[in-house]
Amino acid sequence: MANYKPVFLTIYAAVVVGVVVSSFYVFSAVYSSSSSSSSSSSSSLWFSPAQNQVSNCSHLTVVNVSLGSASQTQSKSMMPIWEVPPSGSKMPPLKTFKLTKELVQQRVKDNVVVVTFGNYAFMDFILTWVKHLTDLGVDNLLVELNCDAGAMDTKMVEALYWKGVPVFDMGGHMSTIDVGWGSKAFHKMGRQKVILIDAILPMGFEILMCDTDVVWLKNPLPYLARFPEADILTSTDQVVPTVVDDSLDNWQQVGAAYNIGIFHWRPSNSAKQLAREWKELLLADANLWDQNGFNDLVRRQLGPSVDEESGLAYAYDGNLKLGLLPASIFCSGHTYFVQAMYQQLRLEPYAVHTTFQYAGTEGKRHRLREAMVFYDPPDYYDASGGFLTFNPSIPKSLLLDGEHNLESHFDLVNYQIKQIRTALAVTSLLNRTLVMPPLWCRLDRLWFGHPGILPGSMTKQPFICPLDHVFEVKTMLNELPEDEFGPPIRIREYSLFANPSMPKKVKESWLDVNFCQEGSRGCEVSNSTSQAGVLKFPKRSSEETYKTVFSSFKDVKVIQFSSMQDAFTGFADKSREDKFRKRVKAYTGLWCCVENHTPGHILYDIYWDEKPNWKPKPPQTPEEDHHLL
Repeated sequence: MANYKPVFLTIYAAVVVGVVVSSFYVFSAVYSSSSSSSSSSSSSLWFSPAQNQVSNCSHLTVVNVSLGSASQTQSKSMMPIWEVPPSGSKMPPLKTFKLTKELVQQRVKDNVVVVTFGNYAFMDFILTWVKHLTDLGVDNLLVELNCDAGAMDTKMVEALYWKGVPVFDMGGHMSTIDVGWGSKAFHKMGRQKVILIDAILPMGFEILMCDTDVVWLKNPLPYLARFPEADILTSTDQVVPTVVDDSLDNWQQVGAAYNIGIFHWRPSNSAKQLAREWKELLLADANLWDQNGFNDLVRRQLGPSVDEESGLAYAYDGNLKLGLLPASIFCSGHTYFVQAMYQQLRLEPYAVHTTFQYAGTEGKRHRLREAMVFYDPPDYYDASGGFLTFNPSIPKSLLLDGEHNLESHFDLVNYQIKQIRTALAVTSLLNRTLVMPPLWCRLDRLWFGHPGILPGSMTKQPFICPLDHVFEVKTMLNELPEDEFGPPIRIREYSLFANPSMPKKVKESWLDVNFCQEGSRGCEVSNSTSQAGVLKFPKRSSEETYKTVFSSFKDVKVIQFSSMQDAFTGFADKSREDKFRKRVKAYTGLWCCVENHTPGHILYDIYWDEKPNWKPKPPQTPEEDHHLL
């Protein structure tokens, strides 16, 4: 043993020296240049030194999670996500937040990295994206901060950092606002997706790229691993099922666009070549939508099948192996929110992408809230002034009887929006937040003429339709000038009280109000409730009566009315009534569209009942088409 002692001492000394040098290197990377920022030096140790920078205009935020044992390719020194920096610590200078090849290596697990992108306007979407994946045990995550011509999005970096989400920044410039679908900035953001793919593929890593408005419901990585030969697996806009199990969609039957909101790339030569050509194509044409460019290239050559079992097909250059993720479980906004295809096929969905909706970012957020898969802060579930809700009480004949056609659809919807109109008025009067009722439709809504529902789809009639099928959700959720439209009216999604995030204290502070016929036994203007906690309240009550009775219940969190039929006679002040009418007229949207007719859309009218012989028909003149105003 004495002969081995020098060897042990040498090894021991080498280890000690290595630890000291490594520690100095890490601390110098984190604490360097602290004087250059008002938020200088941090005690966090999960930053990598800025080497091998990939791009000068590709912000990357790295989301680190430590759930269970770390992968061999991941750094064990990384702090868990949501673990905020120590009290009193300061944020390092921006140049500390750099994307490096080593950084990507740290985030890789089983050679896969999961990526999304966005700016500060999508912070809540990004946090929802992170939360769902971390809850599923997926920790190999990156978030790209897109570039634009605006100021550097330091708000995004700082916000994520102080929430305990490790952030890495490339020092470029980007917009902090919602860019809007189809805008110039929107196209710029799409190009960043391609730039990132083209940058990471040569590193030898697989990339699961998804849009920020994708919510993960099940860990997708085991599913993707079932197809190791695939160079690219992509989602689609397919609305007609081609398979009824969890196999890949039949590429020969998919006629819809390949949707790049969710797609998985492997670093094969064909995939790298496609990424380069796709990037060059987009950079040469500022108006080309990234998804159209991808579809044009991939479909340049399509087929034959790779084999008889996998569902893969040759595409692009004849060598790239392409698989189409099943639309039933890698869901679009149509297969999830309208068809509920996964439910009908008894499958478990992996993801939902908020496509096929009609209200921009606000519509996406509201749909995810309706599905109870969006994360909001606690005060969202405990609104100031409390909530108001009601039972819509729809007659069975309107819902189920007769054919499903324009007339029966509008009869059903009009019956509901008249009650919602009254509920909005009472909500405004009592200064509460209206929890919208579930909205039933007989016909689907699209951007083009159709026979009511898409042929071959699994849409059931009637169905609970998303709010943006009937209402202008963007208008309802955004501010309107009070001098023109009166006081704002706050709304929440119909599923609010079923959401697990709803506090118990809110649900336990509840008043049921049953309408009664004035003059009938026990129907009096009173704030006294029955032993069961139910308040009887006369129909067709005035503004003064509402204020008198419900002023006693200001501290009650939830007031639920038995109906809204004939519930309110209107505002006493004509000016307020006029402003209210103008507000709610702006709330209703349109149905689209009648086949072979221009224009083919039909406007919903929240005051339809005031127009004798009102019928659902497209606008006859530009003046009638307030959708254009």
